[in-house]
Amino acid sequence: MEEITEGVNNINIAGDSHKKNRIQVSNTKKPLFFYVNLAKRYMQQHNEVELSALGMAIATVVTVAEILKNNGLAVEKKIMTSTVDMRDETRGRPVQKAKIEILLGKTEKFDELMAAAAEERELAEAEDQS
Repeated sequence: MEEITEGVNNINIAGDSHKKNRIQVSNTKKPLFFYVNLAKRYMQQHNEVELSALGMAIATVVTVAEILKNNGLAVEKKIMTSTVDMRDETRGRPVQKAKIEILLGKTEKFDELMAAAAEERELAEAEDQS
């Protein structure tokens, strides 16, 4: 959990959008469940989370959103797609990258499910110690 808290505190927010509930997903930097757990934390704090990704990381964002939805924690509020002009670092020429933003909100059962999961973790930890 310390890694998640560190990720929340060190998250890099893009200059154009100072949204405190946005997670910009990278394809290579963190494991999938880092983003799933971070999204849960953001939903606890802000009641909704916006997942954002470019290019190859889009599949990761969709997977994170589907995990949260299938576990009954999130509902889809909005999906936005676009293309972004960027500069190809190897050739120095402009290229377009696909972009997706998925806005998820808490389900009615979110708090109940999170409390049950926390209780299960505590029981498992108690068993490990005995």
